[in-house]
Amino acid sequence: MKITQRTYRRSEVVTFKSTKARYGGLSNMAPGYSIRVNEVIIPTAEALYQACRFPLFPEIQQEVIEQNSPMTAKMISRKYLKYTRQDWEEVKYAIMYWVLKVKLSQNFNEFSKVLIETAEMPIVELSKKDKDWAAVETIENTLVGKNALGRLLMQLREEFIINKRSIECVAPLDIYGFLLYGNQIET
Repeated sequence: MKITQRTYRRSEVVTFKSTKARYGGLSNMAPGYSIRVNEVIIPTAEALYQACRFPLFPEIQQEVIEQNSPMTAKMISRKYLKYTRQDWEEVKYAIMYWVLKVKLSQNFNEFSKVLIETAEMPIVELSKKDKDWAAVETIENTLVGKNALGRLLMQLREEFIINKRSIECVAPLDIYGFLLYGNQIET
């Protein structure tokens, strides 16, 4: 999946940054959206995403998942970057979309409400420096970045909210080494 840089007018989009703000539930850092994969309870979408970086290292996955804070989970994963799966740059967007689908399927009432509130407006994650997952304000009212998370959220909204497709079960990705604690990730 290739995602290229885009430019947005801030006045024409829905933005999110803080998990406490109106659209905070869109963030992977948002509390209250726990996920169960292979009978493992994972506190946040961010922890699940970060754990997927290290399929061959169950002990790293466990350390990431055990964190109550999503930011701490992210920081823990940073200290192990040299153990990141080799194809991470090729699969990270697909993994993120899978994580978002799992988050929606297991937290449908709460998460769908936030997606519905965005209507059909473009969704943009705001950041001070991240131009990959988010967009940054370059000049007044102009946001620039790949906004990968926002675009994946729009895809999720289109596929399951607007088109009213069922999302009760989410199949694992068909990628090599899609493992949690040494076991293949299941539906």
